[in-house]
Amino acid sequence: MQGRFITFEGGEGVGKSTQIRRAAAWLEAAGVEVVLTREPGGTPRAEQLRRILLERTDEPMPQSCELLLMFAARASHLANLIEPAVARGAWVLCDRFTDATYAYQGGGRGVPTAAIDALVRIVHPQRQPDLTVLLDAPIAIGMARARVRNGTDGPDRFESERAEFFERVRQGYLQRAAQESARFRVVDASGELEHVAAAIRAALQPMLVTRSPSR
Repeated sequence: MQGRFITFEGGEGVGKSTQIRRAAAWLEAAGVEVVLTREPGGTPRAEQLRRILLERTDEPMPQSCELLLMFAARASHLANLIEPAVARGAWVLCDRFTDATYAYQGGGRGVPTAAIDALVRIVHPQRQPDLTVLLDAPIAIGMARARVRNGTDGPDRFESERAEFFERVRQGYLQRAAQESARFRVVDASGELEHVAAAIRAALQPMLVTRSPSR
């Protein structure tokens, strides 16, 4: 069976974690081996780097440091989890990937696209998602949901950014989707959970129908 690499993207509070679990359950019911993972993170080393990236400290993190840590975690994640799983025929469902870097570090922070492109050529020149589901919602809705989700834990280093930052992130995502419309499926995440889940299933269904049989 042909393995697949499917990414779920979107800003804070759009429901990626909930919807990726629902999609995984639906695919597993159809007989697909599913590997759920996330970025930054996914492997022990990458999760250590995630903690560094999200931790709020008194020491400022330069944009170059943030960018390089993202790709360091991604390199470990790809080599030790994503590539082996796809090679054995599993469908890897990943909560964020490099499109998030273009949106957050590029759109949000203002890191030049050329700098991100250069690291893509080093870390994964051949690997791109087979499908990217972009969950999109107005910033006010996403931030309100994120506050409820965080509860007493409080926001992490990224969630502490202002609304203007997240609007730039959202526009960065929508620009990516427009540029690579064949790969992206943009889903309105502002509605009911089941409506969003149904739209995601509709995006996945053609890939499920055309998957190669086991040999």
